[in-house]
Amino acid sequence: MTLDLRTSQRNVLVLAVAQGLFTVVMSTMIASAALIGSALAGDPAMATVPTALQQLAVMLTLFPASLLMARVGRRAGFTLGAAFGVAGAAVATWGILQGSFWTFCAGAMLSGINGGFGQFYRFAAVDGSIDSWKSRAISFTLAGGVIAAILGPEMAKRTRNLIPDAEFAGSFAALIGVSILALLILQLIRIPKPTAAERTAEGRPLGTIARNPAFLVALGAALVGYAGMAFVMTVTPLAMASHNHSFESAAFVIQWHILAMFAPSFVTGSLIARFGAPRILLAGAALFAGCIAVNLSGTNVSQFWTGLFLLGLAWNFLYVGGTTLLTSTYRPAEKATVQAANDFVIFGTVTAATYVSGPLLAAVGWGGLNLIVAPFVVLTAAATLWLMTQRKPAVAA
Repeated sequence: MTLDLRTSQRNVLVLAVAQGLFTVVMSTMIASAALIGSALAGDPAMATVPTALQQLAVMLTLFPASLLMARVGRRAGFTLGAAFGVAGAAVATWGILQGSFWTFCAGAMLSGINGGFGQFYRFAAVDGSIDSWKSRAISFTLAGGVIAAILGPEMAKRTRNLIPDAEFAGSFAALIGVSILALLILQLIRIPKPTAAERTAEGRPLGTIARNPAFLVALGAALVGYAGMAFVMTVTPLAMASHNHSFESAAFVIQWHILAMFAPSFVTGSLIARFGAPRILLAGAALFAGCIAVNLSGTNVSQFWTGLFLLGLAWNFLYVGGTTLLTSTYRPAEKATVQAANDFVIFGTVTAATYVSGPLLAAVGWGGLNLIVAPFVVLTAAATLWLMTQRKPAVAA
């Protein structure tokens, strides 16, 4: 299969829609899982366990998913992932209907397997694009998350009480249909399968690649952006509830947060092409610092909204910028291993951050939780500035 501009644009469009539908599932979990977990477990300290188990499943899926797709291609791998998404939504719905905390957790983990495959949508966009479109392919694919920003929390609100005496069961039942739709749409991608040379070529050892300064900065920035975001965002509905704000207010805040995560992707690729990934990473760190400052300033709905909006922008710049920088550090034969290792570290940290965020919120409060993230944001900015002082960009040779 030969790629041209039209095929590249088609692939990005399909992956953007799939990304949006995939993020609807994840955003519904974000908006409601902590509240469901707390209600089903009867213990606030267990509230974030379903989300943490979901992220654990994402982490454990990354290497097998990447290596599988290196052999069978992106479409087959993404189809399998979407099938797990359908199963996850169904099991989570059943768990709520039965009042079973651990069944709901099982559904979250199945959804996390889908999440493990879904993390490669942005890399698949690069595989399915001509060279002149690669930097924009990542950001345009992630821009599909705007669908989730509009549809996800709104759907959660409207379907929350759809099934009597089973709050949120209707929300997760609706996700079954969303996941089926994603599975069908993914059949439209046209990405060349890995060549025999790519499957058999030996790349450099991962340890050698990991010593590349550009790799370390790319990984570190994306890690702080994603794990730091998850650490703060996961407990936002709980923090708002503790300050007597309604679920509708929390869903509104999460909705705008997700919009801020993905809407900038329409221009992030162009900004990176113009200014370079390191400058975008610096902007992301500055936005994260602004988020922390706002979150420390008070607990009105407007302050939660502003802080989470800035957090979404920070995630976008750090994650898209980090991913773009990462793609310059490996050769074609190395991409499956490097992509999986990158996301394994990120989502391992996200899993830990998500798990501890609930107990830490109870222990140190909303302000203390935000202060914990601050040193990592400063370190990200410092490392990026250091990379920019190097005379030669350290990329794959």
